[in-house]
Amino acid sequence: MKKDNKNVIYWLLLGCVLIFIMVIVGGITRLTHSGLSISNYKLISGTIPPMNETEWQEAFDLYKQYPEYQKLNTHFTLEDFKDIYFWEWIHRVIGRFIGVVFIIPFLFFLVRKQLSKPTIKKSIILLLLGGFQGFLGWYMVKSGLVDNPDVSHYRLAMHLTTAFVTFAYTFWVALDLMFPMKKDIDKNVRNVIRIGLGVLLLQIIYGAFVAGLDAGFIHNHWPLMSKGKFMHETVYIEQNPLYKNFIEGKSGVQFVHRMLAYFVVAIIFYIWYKAKRTILTNYQLHGVNALMIMVVIQFILGVLTIVYGVPVWLGVVHQVGAFILLSAMTFTLHRFSK
Repeated sequence: MKKDNKNVIYWLLLGCVLIFIMVIVGGITRLTHSGLSISNYKLISGTIPPMNETEWQEAFDLYKQYPEYQKLNTHFTLEDFKDIYFWEWIHRVIGRFIGVVFIIPFLFFLVRKQLSKPTIKKSIILLLLGGFQGFLGWYMVKSGLVDNPDVSHYRLAMHLTTAFVTFAYTFWVALDLMFPMKKDIDKNVRNVIRIGLGVLLLQIIYGAFVAGLDAGFIHNHWPLMSKGKFMHETVYIEQNPLYKNFIEGKSGVQFVHRMLAYFVVAIIFYIWYKAKRTILTNYQLHGVNALMIMVVIQFILGVLTIVYGVPVWLGVVHQVGAFILLSAMTFTLHRFSK
């Protein structure tokens, strides 16, 4: 029986699609402030939402015991609660479904001996990443159930970045099976792409910081930063030591996110320029061109998201853009790697 057949590739690509959907729903959950609506974690029974008014009232009463309701949402009715409950519930259900989609086919392929040893090792890493991602999701939610009615932006960044990394690695494993033979590559171009991937991941982390601190609601101008028009507060708050301004201050975090955006654009332009000076395969050419197109689109989306004060739909589209840009970077690096 042939190992690592097309069914294995389809399985991995389906996993990529589901993680993509998971990230979109996660973005909506964050932007609609729905993430703390379910304040307990039940792996099996939690899959079924409240089915009658009594169960809905019990879930609402539980929500009332935590800071988000007590400090921010005392005006909420049961209908308001149902709206935010939906997004967090569907986010968790998709997470459980992804676990099933990864584990059951993996065991099936393993029993049928359709996986090579390298693919088995990579699949185990994927399962561990998925489990870790689930743990980080609950670890993130717990941070908003104590005193502060919001999750830790550090934990949010860990949760989001792990999702992006899990997707990228799943896509990489699928590409390994789709393109088993590789040509001689230009190591200089490959190394620049590696640096670009590192910078892009750092930018994704800072995007999570911006989301976690609601830093997108201030300095809603471009190219210069000025006081926001959507959030009435003092935005420049000096913190000691100085570095905390750039990891915990709203103004500092948005500033770093903006500067990294310029750097991501610059390094991708450089990748495109450097690659064009070499002999490229069709896939390599498609990869660097996709990078160029996507980084321009993503930059424009970022500017519009800030200028319009992060409307939900635009915030989600911007997050989707980051996902597609990471996909293009992963594909391009794979095509320039041995």
